[in-house]
Amino acid sequence: MPDAFEPVFAALHSMMLAAAPGMIATHDSYGHLVLKTPWNEPGKREPAWFGVVQIKKAYVSCHLMPLYCLPALLVEASPALLKRMQGKSCFNFKKAEPDLFAELAVLTRRCAEAYALPIITTPH
Repeated sequence: MPDAFEPVFAALHSMMLAAAPGMIATHDSYGHLVLKTPWNEPGKREPAWFGVVQIKKAYVSCHLMPLYCLPALLVEASPALLKRMQGKSCFNFKKAEPDLFAELAVLTRRCAEAYALPIITTPH
C-alpha cells in the first residue's frame, strides 16, 4: 500500500521544500523527508525540528512543528484542512488533494517565516 502513496508523498515533499527554503533537509529519501532549522534549538546542541513528510502504512503524514508552539498560525486554516489534522502539528492524507496542498503550502510558508529567526532567550 505505501507505493500507492508515492504521488501524495511527492507532492507534499515538493511543497515542503518550496515553501520552506530556509530550512535544511537532514534526511531525504524515498518516503521520508526531515527538515530542521538553520539555528540550534535554545538549550540544545542541535537544530530544531521544522517539518517531516513521511509515508506511513495507511496515509502520508506531514508534520509542521511550528504549529505545536505557535498554534495561532492555524487561525485562518479551513475546516477541510483542519479535518486532516491529527494532534497539534500533523496532517494526514491518503490521496493528492491539490486545493488542500495549496493551502498547506501557504501555512508551511507562514511557519517557515515564523521560524526564520531563532527565538533568543536570556538566562534569568
